[in-house]
Amino acid sequence: MVQVFTRLIPLLLLLALARPGFAAQGLAIDPATCLGCHGNKISAELMANSVHGKNGCTSCHIEIVELSKHMKGEIKVGKVQCVRCHKKEAAEHAKSIHSEKGIGCAQCHTDMHSHTYWNKDKRRVLVKCTQCHKDERGFTQSVHGKGVLAGNQDSAACNDCHNLHEIKALGDPNSHSNREFHTKVCLRCHADQKLVERNHISEVAVKSYMESYHGKNYRLGYPEKVAGCADCHTAHAILPSKDPKSSVNPANLVQTCSKCHSKGSMLFTKFYAHGEHNDREKYPILFYTFIAMTGLLVGTFTVFWIHTLLWMIRGFVENREKAAALEEGIILHHVPDGHKQYRRFRRVHVFMHLLVIISFLGLSLTGLPLKFSDQIWAKFLMDLYGGAPNAGLFHRVCAGITFVYFSMALFMSVHFLFIRKDIKGNPLQRLFGPDSLCPNLRDISDVIGMVRWFFFKGPKPAFERWTYWEKFDFIAVFWGMFAIGGSGLMLWFPEFFGMFLPGWAFNVATIVHSDEALLATGFIFSVHFFNTHGRPEKFPMDFVIFNGQMSKHEFVEERGDQWARYEKDGITEKFAAKKSSGIFYDFCLKTFGFTALFIGITLLMLMIYAFMHPHH
Repeated sequence: MVQVFTRLIPLLLLLALARPGFAAQGLAIDPATCLGCHGNKISAELMANSVHGKNGCTSCHIEIVELSKHMKGEIKVGKVQCVRCHKKEAAEHAKSIHSEKGIGCAQCHTDMHSHTYWNKDKRRVLVKCTQCHKDERGFTQSVHGKGVLAGNQDSAACNDCHNLHEIKALGDPNSHSNREFHTKVCLRCHADQKLVERNHISEVAVKSYMESYHGKNYRLGYPEKVAGCADCHTAHAILPSKDPKSSVNPANLVQTCSKCHSKGSMLFTKFYAHGEHNDREKYPILFYTFIAMTGLLVGTFTVFWIHTLLWMIRGFVENREKAAALEEGIILHHVPDGHKQYRRFRRVHVFMHLLVIISFLGLSLTGLPLKFSDQIWAKFLMDLYGGAPNAGLFHRVCAGITFVYFSMALFMSVHFLFIRKDIKGNPLQRLFGPDSLCPNLRDISDVIGMVRWFFFKGPKPAFERWTYWEKFDFIAVFWGMFAIGGSGLMLWFPEFFGMFLPGWAFNVATIVHSDEALLATGFIFSVHFFNTHGRPEKFPMDFVIFNGQMSKHEFVEERGDQWARYEKDGITEKFAAKKSSGIFYDFCLKTFGFTALFIGITLLMLMIYAFMHPHH
């Protein structure tokens, strides 16, 4: 009883001294007055040094306006409303998973009366989060956790990925937002060039990921369909690959890869996840593959673009000469019955060419957005298709069509060499004969004659059934099928090929598929389009491939030696067209042809734009 009385005397004296001032002046209650009662729980020194030290107690406990009523228990003290001062933080917290779970400010900020500025010290965040999230305490042993505990403020802590207050629920693990989160938060730091440099982190991580199939789909807006950073490296237990516990340690890669690739094997895990084709020391196979493909691409375009430019100029001059001659009433090349139609291609050839156009445009429309995934137009096209998965399906359907017409070409080649009765000679003679698409010595003289014509040094060659550029196109299909088709099959069925091929073969396949496809599209939409439709004597379209017919005048002028051979053999009328193609047929096929030309030229322009304006 004496102890209680002894404690009450100072409080009563304090109240007696303070009350007149409050009643008379209406002043806020002095915190020292509050500490007279609450000093056993709240340290005056810690409170003074805290972030709230300059605030009076009643700044938070706003219900206490009369000390006497409070001491008598007549005022009910409610929960402190932090939102009154911390509006931004409260608004963020209101949208967080913590708010949904009923976790308020005080459950994290347990030291309200001694709380000090965190000064961006991530160690305090880490300590606070692991008090509740015990399952993630393994984070402290990760490369990020160790960096944070060592005082490296660049190292990722909980708040770098999950924020401080607006902590979102991950939700459905397969949802778009969740899958995007797996990579997006990693890019915040690893795509920061200055942060990467000052911490001596590999600069190729982000770049190589973005150049991969996974990264391209992520950039196009479809992260739910591919692996993100956390799928391979985990979200919290990120360890160096040399650590036996690391998910990317060689001993653990089969298990890691098998989360997506159920039939992953040790050979499959030899894939270079962050392989750089520019690094000759670490990845010599990728380096020399890229050099070879680039050399092929640059060499082919250089030769044929020069050829195209020279032809364009010379053809323009020739057209002007013909026009001038007509004005003077001079007919340079008179061909009797010149408008009579002759058959150059059979229906099967027309059908095959339609398959080529449909499949090639389909492959280009769905493949180029992936190749140039950093472009705005690429994302527009992917969204137009309804997403990367739809584009991938259409791409594979068109690949299937490609294998169909290639198989037809193989059958027709065998039939031409060994079965047909209307072709003279044995298989070897047929292979190098005038009706064959196989290059022969004649092509050398045709090339020389064409170059001489370019420079006004001689007449234009009188070609046989196939020109050297047509033969090149045909041979390119075979090369393309092995290069693009073979690599495409590997990328289509990685688990099957991974059973007997090392994983780095898929890195090689990616380079080959990408560069060879770029060569094919660029060549077809520029060189081939010019050779067939854009050259001055045929512009705007050579319709022969759509109806298989051409006039005698065209036949004699373009393939004079073939016509001369047919006349010598007396077989010209065997190729005379029984009737011209119908109006409706011509209208439909010309519409199709011009549409294909428009799409191809548009894609060519977009490719050129992408090279001139790369985004990073």
